[in-house]
Amino acid sequence: MINYDELNAIFIAAPREMSIKRFTQIVKHYLPKANIVLGIAKEKYVLGFENQSQFKMLKLPDVQSVIDKVAASKTPNKIYVMEYAQKEFDSILQKHAFKRVLLVNGSWKYAFHNTPAYQTLVAQDVPYKHISPFVNEAEAKEFAKTHTFDHIPSELGTILSEKQMLNEADKVAKLSYDYSFQTGAALGRKQGDGHLFLGAASNEVIPYDNYAMHFGNQREKNFSKPHDTNHYDTVHAEMNLILSAPGHDIKLKGTTMFINLLPCPNCARSLCVTDIEEIVYRHDHSDGYAVKMLELCGKKVRKLVE
Repeated sequence: MINYDELNAIFIAAPREMSIKRFTQIVKHYLPKANIVLGIAKEKYVLGFENQSQFKMLKLPDVQSVIDKVAASKTPNKIYVMEYAQKEFDSILQKHAFKRVLLVNGSWKYAFHNTPAYQTLVAQDVPYKHISPFVNEAEAKEFAKTHTFDHIPSELGTILSEKQMLNEADKVAKLSYDYSFQTGAALGRKQGDGHLFLGAASNEVIPYDNYAMHFGNQREKNFSKPHDTNHYDTVHAEMNLILSAPGHDIKLKGTTMFINLLPCPNCARSLCVTDIEEIVYRHDHSDGYAVKMLELCGKKVRKLVE
């Protein structure tokens, strides 16, 4: 049985998927400094992003050839594997003494500094570093360009119920690469007992989908608090939808926007000067600031509770 505490190792917390070229790059950089303990998640996806292909976790067969090559070499430091459920991460940090911890961007939900694991690292004074899952920017851009999704929105022009419209917002949110929070918005026009589905959009990381994964999340760089509206990497879903409307000849007058998260203060102020008639949302945000602001501007605002 491996005694991880005796290894004085650098710990790579169970990472999202990466190319074998990137894993080799990490090994070449850190193995001369110390043994490496590679965390491998028992789950297929980042916890909280189940069945979202852009958040797949690294699996052992993906990098086994590199580990075997190191084991057969004469290098004094080796690679050891620790398999665990992602919810056990904090307890592992509490239990074992690591020389350093490497955190591969995009391998957890929400900003890392708002998690118990971060508090443990600080309390134990363990150095940590956020690193990219990509070899370079070219690889990051190629991943974003060629990646395909399983979650496909319904056909535009379909008549949907309010619940179905909110489901469309949830569905399109899963196209987002923002691991701080995925938002989605769907636009409909009242027609009979339902809504004519006009379009949908997620919060889109700029300048390309996985830019923040490669260069680092702005919330994490600035240690932002939850619901912070100053540091984020995306065009918010409702703004993305509004900006795309003219290009699709969508008239906003008299429409209803369905969004999985109540708009932030910045987006609420912008929505006030649009012709959108009603906002229907699922989750609260910023102590309900948007509700008061939107209603003062003559908009209808409703929280749909299922």
